[in-house]
Amino acid sequence: MGGQGKRDSHMASRSIRWLLAIFGVVAVAAAAFLMLRSPPAPPQQAPAAFNPADFVRGRPKLDAPYVATDYNVVDAMLAMAEVRPDDYVVDLGSGDGRILIAAARSHGARGLGIEIDPRRIRESNRNAQAAGVAHRVSFRREDLFRTPLAEADVLTLYLLPEINIRLRPRILAEMRPGTRVISHQYDMGDWHHDQRQVIGRSTIFMWIVPGRVEGRYRLTADGRSADLVLNQQYQRVEGSVTANGITTRVEQGRITGDRIRFIANVGDGRRTFEGRIGQNGLESQRGRPWRAVRAG
Repeated sequence: MGGQGKRDSHMASRSIRWLLAIFGVVAVAAAAFLMLRSPPAPPQQAPAAFNPADFVRGRPKLDAPYVATDYNVVDAMLAMAEVRPDDYVVDLGSGDGRILIAAARSHGARGLGIEIDPRRIRESNRNAQAAGVAHRVSFRREDLFRTPLAEADVLTLYLLPEINIRLRPRILAEMRPGTRVISHQYDMGDWHHDQRQVIGRSTIFMWIVPGRVEGRYRLTADGRSADLVLNQQYQRVEGSVTANGITTRVEQGRITGDRIRFIANVGDGRRTFEGRIGQNGLESQRGRPWRAVRAG
């Protein structure tokens, strides 16, 4: 009797396990069937007021990222340019306006800031008002490649190297001889700077826009005449002078704004010529008189 009871109990247990397994399979199949028959849930819709384009709309494409110039570098830039009260300073990529505000407050200059980001323009105007120089400086939104440069006495830049290179032809063509160009951190390629200064981890450069002298001249000095040919690369000048059938080189030629200096021989030995660049030629300002008239 004891053995028979154990066998009956074991068989009953196995039957229960089989029933549970069958029930589980049926339940899973039923759930899968219901899922297949149910329509898919509609995708969640964003609120009607949300427009993803709003996160990028109105943000202008910047020619150079905004990085503020340290105030000690600003002071050094303005000192290098020798900014005066009668100067008109143009700052391309003016950011929060600090260079122009310092030029107006510390040097009495007037100025124009060009910035493409309207948020920076609003910030600049607030800063100028707070500094009490809003009557001397202004800021406008504009493409810096379209900004007129002819009226500037000083041009300040904190842009990228490739932007400086793109601006270089306009600077040389439009700006008056003697205009000072100051760049924070980046140079002008093969246009060598006239001055350079390191302030901590920053470097500033200055160029003085050179007058244009390339061409042919008739040079007269001390009763002698010679044919003068000048070739110009930025502020550097070379060329030749022909006197009495003998041609010699022009040496150590250099332009600083509207002034020129070179060494040449017009038949009585090498001498230094220093003078001013005029509309029709070159003329001495001090020392032994001389003159060079354009010959076409």
